Amino acid sequence: MIRFEHVTKRYADGTAAVDDLSFEVAEGELVTLVGPSGCGKTTTMMMVNRLVEPTSGRVLVDGEDISGVDPVALRRKIGYVIQQVGLFPHRTVLDNTATVPSLLGWKKAAARARAAELLDLVGLDPATYGSRYPAQLSGGQRQRVGVARALAADPPVLLMDEPFGAVDPVVRERLQNEFLALQATVRKTVLLVTHDIEEAVRMGDRMAVYGQGRIEQFDTPATVLGSPATPYVADFVGSDRGLKRLAVTPVTEADLDPVPLEKTGGTDGAPDPVPLGTSLKDALAALLQHDTGRLTVTGADGRPLGVLTPAGVHRALRRATVE
Repeated sequence: MIRFEHVTKRYADGTAAVDDLSFEVAEGELVTLVGPSGCGKTTTMMMVNRLVEPTSGRVLVDGEDISGVDPVALRRKIGYVIQQVGLFPHRTVLDNTATVPSLLGWKKAAARARAAELLDLVGLDPATYGSRYPAQLSGGQRQRVGVARALAADPPVLLMDEPFGAVDPVVRERLQNEFLALQATVRKTVLLVTHDIEEAVRMGDRMAVYGQGRIEQFDTPATVLGSPATPYVADFVGSDRGLKRLAVTPVTEADLDPVPLEKTGGTDGAPDPVPLGTSLKDALAALLQHDTGRLTVTGADGRPLGVLTPAGVHRALRRATVE
């Protein structure tokens, strides 16, 4: 869906913001661009909607070289979410959300109906919040409106620049979870810029780790954490990268011990069961909240498949390391 072909952005003083960048993002894939400030990740993203023009090379969206596309028309077909949201303070939440459909010439009733549908999808009841103004919302609610507005015209591509960086850690994690659930439904092609390695690992189907103007490694979070391509990547993801892998390693049947004969869930302080495929991070968190030392894991039909123990978590991490 998005392809960079030997793209360079060089400024008048000779500084190369990005240098000979080539990579692809598949349709429906969420790719995180992560790296320190000034490494070129935001410049990369802004070349997709032509807010920044490359010095050389080509950027293609859905097979079309965007250098020949009218920038305004292009931007109306690409969703854009930024850290500070950028809502119009004098317009209601419903009208903010309907902005792009209105610009595309939709009839007012259709634009507002689409806005109401998207507000409901991001967890904001349009009957309650539609008539409010941005100043009457919390930071997390404004961020949800920003996501709804970006999706209102059903764009195939969504660009997100530090979208959850302006809210506190608790709200940030909740918004990340909600967006991942939303992405599972809408399946947009997403580029998400972040400086937070935890967010990049948690959100991305694949992640691009930036050095200075170059991508040092482009792979799944599990591979980046388990097999850093360079010393720079190893240093960037941190010496605790084994622990970070907990968030991207699912529980499998191979990690489980047999279900004990005695009842394992719902009594004697035992943790509630979790489904197969739960991340090791969430499973370990559940284990640590109780003294039983085991966690029942269920299949799609809700029946117990086995129990996860601390030894099973260790086996799972060792398995993930060698895969």
